[in-house]
Amino acid sequence: MSKIGCDNLYYAPLTKDDSTGVTYGDPVRIPGLMTINVQPASSNATLYADNGPAETASSLGKITISLETKDLPLEHQAALLGHTVTAGVMVSKTTDTAPYVAILFQSQKGSGGIIYKKYLKTRFSDPQDNNATKGENVTFQTPTITGEAVAREFDKEWKREADTEAKDYVATTGTSWFTSVEPA
Repeated sequence: MSKIGCDNLYYAPLTKDDSTGVTYGDPVRIPGLMTINVQPASSNATLYADNGPAETASSLGKITISLETKDLPLEHQAALLGHTVTAGVMVSKTTDTAPYVAILFQSQKGSGGIIYKKYLKTRFSDPQDNNATKGENVTFQTPTITGEAVAREFDKEWKREADTEAKDYVATTGTSWFTSVEPA
């Protein structure tokens, strides 16, 4: 499946995740998605018996998500990082704790289909602040924010994905994908 684009970036605050259930706030759109990179790390082990491989097992490790956007307005930064904004000034404290959020977006396929994705529990950290002077040529500097996704406590889910070209795909899945995190 070749992908030729990505857009419609949303985040939704995770307000409850325990053994009794999971809830989210309303999804909020961040315009100008340029790239999103998801890097799941896993480890594999092989058990050897009778002079050969007998079993394998794998374990999912940390999942790093990097978002590059055209701009990341202060209100979105504050919401993703646990900071506050007052009168157009974002205040960051060492005591701030970034909340968990779900990340929602879509990718266009070369075939014309769409892939919808939700990463269900992600916590971001403060981004690097890179700046450069303007020279003979203009070089755009765009913000990138990185976080780590984990599985939810409630049901151990960490990702949902829908493909408009998959067998038995239901069209209402795509039309309601960005209105809430739950249901799928």
